[in-house]
Amino acid sequence: MSGHSKWSTIKRKKAANDAKRGAVFTRLAREITLTVRKGGSDPETNFALRLSIERAKNNNMPKGNIERAINRGTGKDKQDAQLEQILYEGYAPHGVALMIDVVTDNRNRSVADIRHVLTRLGGNMADAGAVAWQFQRVAYFAFPTENHDQEEIFELAVEAGADDITLGDDDIEIIAPVKAFKEVNDVLQHAGIRPDETAIRMLPNTVVQLTPDKAIKVMRLIEDLEDLTDVQQVYSNLDITEEAVSLLEAA
Repeated sequence: MSGHSKWSTIKRKKAANDAKRGAVFTRLAREITLTVRKGGSDPETNFALRLSIERAKNNNMPKGNIERAINRGTGKDKQDAQLEQILYEGYAPHGVALMIDVVTDNRNRSVADIRHVLTRLGGNMADAGAVAWQFQRVAYFAFPTENHDQEEIFELAVEAGADDITLGDDDIEIIAPVKAFKEVNDVLQHAGIRPDETAIRMLPNTVVQLTPDKAIKVMRLIEDLEDLTDVQQVYSNLDITEEAVSLLEAA
Protein backbone atom coordinates (compact mmCIF):
# COMPACT_ATOMS: atom_id res chain seq x y z
CA MET A 1 0.00 0.00 0.00
CA SER A 2 1.35 3.42 -0.87
CA GLY A 3 1.92 5.89 1.92
CA HIS A 4 -0.78 8.18 0.57
CA SER A 5 -3.36 5.43 0.43
CA LYS A 6 -2.51 4.28 3.95
CA TRP A 7 -2.80 7.86 5.24
CA SER A 8 -6.17 8.28 3.46
CA THR A 9 -7.46 5.11 5.11
CA ILE A 10 -6.39 6.33 8.55
CA LYS A 11 -8.08 9.70 8.01
CA ARG A 12 -11.32 8.07 6.83
CA LYS A 13 -11.46 5.91 9.97
CA LYS A 14 -10.70 8.92 12.15
CA ALA A 15 -13.47 10.97 10.54
CA ALA A 16 -15.93 8.13 10.99
CA ASN A 17 -15.19 7.66 14.69
CA ASP A 18 -14.34 10.99 16.27
CA ALA A 19 -16.23 14.11 17.28
CA LYS A 20 -15.69 15.71 13.88
CA ARG A 21 -18.50 13.61 12.34
CA GLY A 22 -20.75 16.71 12.25
CA ALA A 23 -18.16 18.61 10.22
CA VAL A 24 -17.85 15.64 7.84
CA PHE A 25 -21.62 15.70 7.29
CA THR A 26 -21.50 19.46 6.63
CA ARG A 27 -18.83 19.01 3.97
CA LEU A 28 -20.69 16.13 2.33
CA ALA A 29 -23.97 18.08 2.34
CA ARG A 30 -22.33 21.06 0.67
CA GLU A 31 -20.80 18.80 -1.96
CA ILE A 32 -24.21 17.27 -2.73
CA THR A 33 -25.90 20.68 -2.91
CA LEU A 34 -23.33 22.07 -5.34
CA THR A 35 -23.43 18.92 -7.47
CA VAL A 36 -27.22 19.18 -7.77
CA ARG A 37 -26.97 22.83 -8.81
CA LYS A 38 -24.46 21.97 -11.51
CA GLY A 39 -26.06 18.83 -12.93
CA GLY A 40 -29.57 18.29 -11.58
CA SER A 41 -31.12 16.17 -8.85
CA ASP A 42 -31.39 12.82 -10.65
CA PRO A 43 -28.49 10.49 -9.74
CA GLU A 44 -29.20 8.43 -12.87
CA THR A 45 -28.33 11.32 -15.15
CA ASN A 46 -26.01 13.26 -12.82
CA PHE A 47 -23.07 10.90 -12.32
CA ALA A 48 -21.23 13.31 -10.01
CA LEU A 49 -24.29 13.41 -7.73
CA ARG A 50 -24.42 9.62 -7.63
CA LEU A 51 -20.80 9.55 -6.43
CA SER A 52 -21.46 12.25 -3.84
CA ILE A 53 -24.43 10.32 -2.45
CA GLU A 54 -22.34 7.13 -2.32
CA ARG A 55 -19.62 8.97 -0.37
CA ALA A 56 -22.26 10.29 2.03
CA LYS A 57 -23.70 6.82 2.59
CA ASN A 58 -20.22 5.34 3.09
CA ASN A 59 -19.73 7.91 5.86
CA ASN A 60 -23.07 6.88 7.46
CA MET A 61 -24.73 10.20 6.69
CA PRO A 62 -28.47 9.94 7.51
CA LYS A 63 -30.89 9.71 4.60
CA GLY A 64 -32.69 12.85 5.80
CA ASN A 65 -29.48 14.89 5.63
CA ILE A 66 -28.88 13.71 2.06
CA GLU A 67 -32.43 14.61 1.02
CA ARG A 68 -32.15 18.08 2.58
CA ALA A 69 -28.88 18.70 0.77
CA ILE A 70 -30.52 17.72 -2.53
CA ASN A 71 -33.47 20.03 -1.80
CA ARG A 72 -31.09 22.92 -1.16
CA GLY A 73 -29.54 22.27 -4.54
CA THR A 74 -32.89 22.29 -6.35
CA GLY A 75 -34.09 25.39 -4.49
CA LYS A 76 -36.86 23.65 -2.55
CA ASP A 77 -35.09 24.61 0.66
CA LYS A 78 -34.79 28.40 0.56
CA GLN A 79 -32.86 28.70 3.82
CA ASP A 80 -29.50 27.72 2.38
CA ALA A 81 -26.95 30.44 1.78
CA GLN A 82 -25.28 30.68 -1.61
CA LEU A 83 -22.37 28.27 -1.81
CA GLU A 84 -19.33 28.56 -4.05
CA GLN A 85 -16.42 26.25 -4.75
CA ILE A 86 -12.94 27.78 -4.77
CA LEU A 87 -9.45 26.34 -5.19
CA TYR A 88 -6.92 28.22 -3.07
CA GLU A 89 -3.18 27.79 -3.55
CA GLY A 90 -0.45 27.83 -0.97
CA TYR A 91 2.80 26.44 0.35
CA ALA A 92 3.56 24.27 3.36
CA PRO A 93 7.03 24.32 4.97
CA HIS A 94 9.98 23.16 2.85
CA GLY A 95 8.36 24.40 -0.38
CA VAL A 96 5.60 21.77 -0.54
CA ALA A 97 2.85 22.99 -2.90
CA LEU A 98 -0.78 22.90 -1.75
CA MET A 99 -4.11 23.03 -3.57
CA ILE A 100 -6.94 23.66 -1.11
CA ASP A 101 -10.44 22.76 -2.32
CA VAL A 102 -13.06 24.86 -0.51
CA VAL A 103 -16.86 24.99 -0.57
CA THR A 104 -18.09 27.98 1.39
CA ASP A 105 -20.88 30.47 1.96
CA ASN A 106 -18.36 33.08 3.13
CA ARG A 107 -15.06 33.29 1.28
CA ASN A 108 -13.67 35.96 3.61
CA ARG A 109 -14.05 33.59 6.54
CA SER A 110 -12.53 30.73 4.57
CA VAL A 111 -9.48 32.72 3.51
CA ALA A 112 -8.91 33.99 7.06
CA ASP A 113 -9.14 30.47 8.52
CA ILE A 114 -6.80 28.99 5.90
CA ARG A 115 -4.27 31.80 6.27
CA HIS A 116 -4.31 31.38 10.06
CA VAL A 117 -3.48 27.66 9.84
CA LEU A 118 -0.79 28.18 7.22
CA THR A 119 0.89 31.02 9.11
CA ARG A 120 0.77 29.19 12.44
CA LEU A 121 2.46 26.11 10.98
CA GLY A 122 5.06 27.75 8.75
CA GLY A 123 3.22 27.95 5.44
CA ASN A 124 1.74 30.76 3.38
CA MET A 125 -0.91 31.55 0.78
CA ALA A 126 0.13 31.79 -2.87
CA ASP A 127 -1.15 33.86 -5.77
CA ALA A 128 -3.58 32.25 -8.20
CA GLY A 129 -1.66 30.17 -10.73
CA ALA A 130 1.55 29.98 -8.71
CA VAL A 131 0.88 26.39 -7.66
CA ALA A 132 -1.89 25.05 -9.92
CA TRP A 133 0.43 24.39 -12.86
CA GLN A 134 2.14 21.69 -10.81
CA PHE A 135 -1.03 19.54 -10.68
CA GLN A 136 -3.39 17.76 -13.05
CA ARG A 137 -6.96 16.58 -12.48
CA VAL A 138 -7.41 12.81 -12.55
CA ALA A 139 -9.97 10.16 -11.64
CA TYR A 140 -8.81 8.21 -8.60
CA PHE A 141 -10.00 4.88 -7.14
CA ALA A 142 -8.61 2.90 -4.19
CA PHE A 143 -9.78 -0.32 -2.54
CA PRO A 144 -8.35 -3.28 -0.60
CA THR A 145 -6.53 -5.98 -2.57
CA GLU A 146 -8.07 -8.77 -0.50
CA ASN A 147 -10.38 -11.19 -2.36
CA HIS A 148 -9.71 -9.59 -5.76
CA ASP A 149 -7.97 -11.06 -8.79
CA GLN A 150 -5.28 -8.47 -9.47
CA GLU A 151 -4.70 -9.57 -13.07
CA GLU A 152 -8.42 -9.34 -13.85
CA ILE A 153 -8.70 -5.88 -12.25
CA PHE A 154 -5.66 -4.68 -14.18
CA GLU A 155 -7.19 -5.80 -17.50
CA LEU A 156 -10.61 -4.31 -16.68
CA ALA A 157 -9.13 -0.97 -15.65
CA VAL A 158 -6.93 -0.69 -18.74
CA GLU A 159 -9.84 -1.52 -21.04
CA ALA A 160 -11.92 1.16 -19.31
CA GLY A 161 -9.24 3.78 -19.99
CA ALA A 162 -7.06 3.83 -16.86
CA ASP A 163 -3.57 5.30 -17.16
CA ASP A 164 -1.95 3.78 -14.08
CA ILE A 165 -2.78 0.84 -11.80
CA THR A 166 -0.82 0.20 -8.62
CA LEU A 167 -1.28 -3.36 -7.36
CA GLY A 168 -0.05 -3.34 -3.78
CA ASP A 169 -0.03 -6.13 -1.22
CA ASP A 170 -2.86 -4.50 0.71
CA ASP A 171 -4.34 -1.91 -1.60
CA ILE A 172 -5.10 -1.29 -5.29
CA GLU A 173 -5.02 2.23 -6.72
CA ILE A 174 -6.29 3.20 -10.15
CA ILE A 175 -5.64 6.54 -11.86
CA ALA A 176 -7.47 7.48 -15.05
CA PRO A 177 -8.23 10.58 -17.12
CA VAL A 178 -11.25 12.53 -15.85
CA LYS A 179 -13.11 11.68 -19.07
CA ALA A 180 -12.80 7.96 -18.20
CA PHE A 181 -14.16 8.37 -14.67
CA LYS A 182 -17.60 6.92 -15.35
CA GLU A 183 -16.28 4.04 -17.47
CA VAL A 184 -13.81 2.91 -14.81
CA ASN A 185 -16.35 3.32 -12.01
CA ASP A 186 -18.98 1.32 -13.93
CA VAL A 187 -16.49 -1.47 -14.64
CA LEU A 188 -15.61 -1.70 -10.94
CA GLN A 189 -19.26 -1.68 -9.90
CA HIS A 190 -20.12 -4.43 -12.39
CA ALA A 191 -17.25 -6.47 -10.97
CA GLY A 192 -18.74 -6.09 -7.48
CA ILE A 193 -16.06 -3.68 -6.27
CA ARG A 194 -17.01 -0.69 -4.11
CA PRO A 195 -13.86 1.46 -3.75
CA ASP A 196 -13.03 3.01 -0.39
CA GLU A 197 -12.12 6.19 -2.26
CA THR A 198 -13.65 7.37 -5.54
CA ALA A 199 -12.95 10.97 -6.50
CA ILE A 200 -11.61 13.57 -8.89
CA ARG A 201 -8.25 14.49 -7.43
CA MET A 202 -5.42 16.90 -8.11
CA LEU A 203 -2.35 14.79 -8.86
CA PRO A 204 1.10 16.43 -8.67
CA ASN A 205 3.28 16.21 -11.78
CA THR A 206 6.35 15.73 -9.58
CA VAL A 207 6.75 15.14 -5.85
CA VAL A 208 8.89 16.65 -3.10
CA GLN A 209 10.78 14.14 -0.97
CA LEU A 210 11.43 15.05 2.67
CA THR A 211 12.85 13.26 5.67
CA PRO A 212 10.11 11.66 7.82
CA ASP A 213 10.36 14.30 10.57
CA LYS A 214 9.91 17.13 8.05
CA ALA A 215 7.15 15.25 6.20
CA ILE A 216 5.20 14.84 9.46
CA LYS A 217 5.13 18.62 9.96
CA VAL A 218 3.63 19.06 6.49
CA MET A 219 1.12 16.24 7.06
CA ARG A 220 -0.02 17.81 10.34
CA LEU A 221 -0.55 21.12 8.55
CA ILE A 222 -2.65 19.35 5.91
CA GLU A 223 -4.72 17.62 8.60
CA ASP A 224 -5.33 20.95 10.35
CA LEU A 225 -6.46 22.49 7.07
CA GLU A 226 -8.79 19.55 6.40
CA ASP A 227 -10.29 19.99 9.89
CA LEU A 228 -11.68 23.36 8.73
CA THR A 229 -15.37 22.94 7.87
CA ASP A 230 -15.08 24.90 4.62
CA VAL A 231 -12.19 22.76 3.33
CA GLN A 232 -13.24 19.73 1.30
CA GLN A 233 -9.80 18.38 0.44
CA VAL A 234 -6.14 19.38 0.42
CA TYR A 235 -3.79 18.15 -2.30
CA SER A 236 -0.01 18.39 -2.09
CA ASN A 237 3.10 17.37 -3.99
CA LEU A 238 4.61 15.77 -0.89
CA ASP A 239 5.94 12.24 -1.39
CA ILE A 240 4.12 10.54 1.48
CA THR A 241 6.02 7.47 2.63
CA GLU A 242 4.69 4.63 4.77
CA GLU A 243 7.43 5.43 7.31
CA ALA A 244 6.13 9.00 7.72
CA VAL A 245 2.53 7.78 8.04
CA SER A 246 3.51 5.24 10.69
CA LEU A 247 5.43 7.88 12.68
CA LEU A 248 2.50 10.31 12.46
CA GLU A 249 0.06 7.63 13.61
CA ALA A 250 2.29 6.71 16.54
CA ALA A 251 2.87 10.31 17.63
